[in-house]
Formats: sequence, C-alpha cells, structure tokens
Amino acid sequence: MFINVDAVHDSPALPEQVDVVVIGGGIVGTTAAYELARQGVSVALLEKGLIGAEQSSRNWGWVRQQNRDMFELPLAMYSLDRWQAFSTEIGRDVGFRRNGIVYTTDSQASLAKWEAWGQQAQEQGFTSHMLSAEEARERAPGTTSTCIGGVWSPSDAQAEPSMACSAIATGAREHGAYLHQNCAVRGLDLHDGRVGGVWTEHGLIKASTVICAGGAWSSRFCRRHGVELPSANIMGTALQTTAAPEVTPGCLITPKVALRRRLDGSYTLALPGLGRVEISPQGIRYASKFYAAYRSKLAKKLQIRIGASFFNGPEAAGSWQFDQVSPFERQRVLDPTPDIPQARAALAALQAEYPALKGVHIARAWAGMIDTTPDMIPIISPVDAIPGFIVAAGFSGHGFGIGPGAGRLAADLATNSAPVVNPLPYHIKRFSDGSRIRQPEMM
Repeated sequence: MFINVDAVHDSPALPEQVDVVVIGGGIVGTTAAYELARQGVSVALLEKGLIGAEQSSRNWGWVRQQNRDMFELPLAMYSLDRWQAFSTEIGRDVGFRRNGIVYTTDSQASLAKWEAWGQQAQEQGFTSHMLSAEEARERAPGTTSTCIGGVWSPSDAQAEPSMACSAIATGAREHGAYLHQNCAVRGLDLHDGRVGGVWTEHGLIKASTVICAGGAWSSRFCRRHGVELPSANIMGTALQTTAAPEVTPGCLITPKVALRRRLDGSYTLALPGLGRVEISPQGIRYASKFYAAYRSKLAKKLQIRIGASFFNGPEAAGSWQFDQVSPFERQRVLDPTPDIPQARAALAALQAEYPALKGVHIARAWAGMIDTTPDMIPIISPVDAIPGFIVAAGFSGHGFGIGPGAGRLAADLATNSAPVVNPLPYHIKRFSDGSRIRQPEMM
C-alpha cells in the first residue's frame, strides 16, 4: 500500500556542481543533507521517488535507546537529542513526543537480559528502570496477559514517519540545499578512481564527495561499482488501527504485539520479529555472511520464499549504463505487498491482550523493506577503494530512531570533521578484512 507522506517542494533547477551529493531521501539522507546545509556546505539531496516514501515512512515510528546493541547506543542517545531539537530548529512538527517505551515479558530470561543490558548502558549514561509485575501492569493498564515484569525507558520517544523526513528535507532546502525528487542517481562519475560527481537521469552533477543513503537499494548501487555491501532485505508488515481508547500514551512491546499510540488516536501495530525474505541473487551472494544471524533466535520468525525479488528490484542481478534507464527509475517507490494474515494476527493479538479494544479495526496495512547487515549494526563508512564515496546503509530496522545521529556521522565523514561518535564499529571493512562477524545481540 502506498504511504501518504507530507509533500515537499523541489528546488527550481538541478545544480551543475556541489560539494556533496546525498543519494536517498529517507531519514538518514535527509538528516545528512540538513546537517551539511546547516554548516554552509553546498549539498544536493537526490531521491529517485518521493522524500520519505519507502522504509522511513513504513516503520513503527519508535525513537528508541532501550535495548540497542552497545555499539549503537551512543548513536541512539545522540539521535534523541537531535529529534528533540528538530521542530524548534526547522519550525515544523516531526511528531516527536517523549512518552517513553515499555517492554513487558513473561520470561525470566528476558528480565535477566534487560537487567544486564541496563547495567552496561548506565556506564554510557543511559538509565532505564526494571519493573516488577505490578509496575509493568501499571505501565500497561488493562492487559490480560501473564506478565512477570518489564523495563521502562522514560526518555525514549516516538515520531511520525509520514511527517519527519518531509520536515527535515524542507529544513535542508531552506538552509540552501538543492532538493530533487524523481531524480535517480544512476552511478558515480569517477576520475582516477575517486569520486568526481554523479550521473543522474537528468545529467551530471559534479561533486568531490557522495553519500549513498539508499536504504534497500544501497547494496545494488554499490555492486555496480565493485563495492561489496552485504545486506539482506527483510519485508515487514505493519498496520494502522481505527481510533481507539488509550492503553498506552507512547510505545509498548509485549511478548505478543508491538504498538505505538499515534497523534490521531489510532495505533501503529506489528508482530515483533516477523518478516519475509525472498530468495534473490543478492541473498545468495551474501548468504554465508548471514550464517550466524540465521542460526540465532532473531531469525526464527523469518519466512523464506521465492518471489519477484529474484528478477526485479534492489536484490536482482544485472548492470546498466549511465545513459540507460536504471533499476532505480523502473521502481520509483518500493511498495511491497503486506502480509494481510499477519496484519490480522497482530490485531487479534492486540484485542486478546486488551479486551477494551475489541471494537478496533484495521484502517490500513502496508509493508516495507528493511536493509539488514549480518551483525545488525549499520554501515556508516567511507569506502577506501573509492575516495570520496561514503555509505550509510544497513540499518536493520533501527534506522528511523537513530537516523539523525547516522546522518550527522555521515556528514562528519563527508567534511572530515571530528565524528560525533566513534565511527569504527560502523566501518564497512569489518565484512571483508577477515574479522569474525558478530552474532546479533539486542534488537
């Protein structure tokens, strides 16, 4: 189902030359362009379809620090500060509300894991609170599920996916960035092995630095230039309910269902951990690197199927010339078919857990494609083999929440500035230098 996002106006004319080109108008690309423009850097933000129309408007809308991998936590903590500041800086609402996030569980092992994580997180300056069974029920009133405890992160938040990228991209344009939608980048213009610009469907833009923040399309773009970016695209389904009574003001995840209270009084709803992977040339190419992830419990709920991804879209094989129509133009907006039985199961789980919501219905359901790395940690990194080329991709379902920090880090790498967080854990070379691929930890 196509997602409605707030409209964004393009710049009048395509530039001939800028300092930095940002490929991709999702949360990472828009924030990278915004941070660069705010610093006075000449930047062009180019999107093959519409700003925010793919996974950045199809996610749950959670802005979370709780239960992040320790490598991601500094980026998540910085991102919360930027989320807080956006509406004031830009003068447009991004839907940011700091209502906290609650996890409840019927598993003693989960409680022990959360408590151990919390002790490590406190060393980095983040505090959450373990909840007794009674406290967890108070944070999630009305539930009928068995609950032995939980964890509460009061500083965590939410934002509205259909609003956020559009507001940030508009802020970038108002700071002087060039912004162009329906403008696919077909490839890099290289001179003596380093970046000299990009070839778009409308011609050449010269630039000494390019940031690729193309989400599910990033790996295919990189392969066109001989850069290996291990990624598996996981299709996830979510839904919006009709307006409903409030059972939580913010975000809540139980053993059965994940939900977020939306600004209009409805809920965004999903079944945690479920997804679909289609067999594809890209998947086969990188299968060995995902061995640990596929063996972990994180992959036990994935359905593996044969589908259209083998021949079309971001995971297909094949190359193209820069004066030819590229795959990015053939599919302007990636709009997977939602799993309707899964959406119905999510609604049934919600209603079983909250009898007060028996009269709630599905208003709409949609699917998105989540670009996922073998260790579920993003790649935010220069590509050593192509000076001037930076990749920010593989956010593994965490991109919306940590997008502002990721965009800022990509901007820092583009300008050779002091990085806002240590960039080493996000370097692309960890998948090619012989290092053991870490098994995914927290999600």
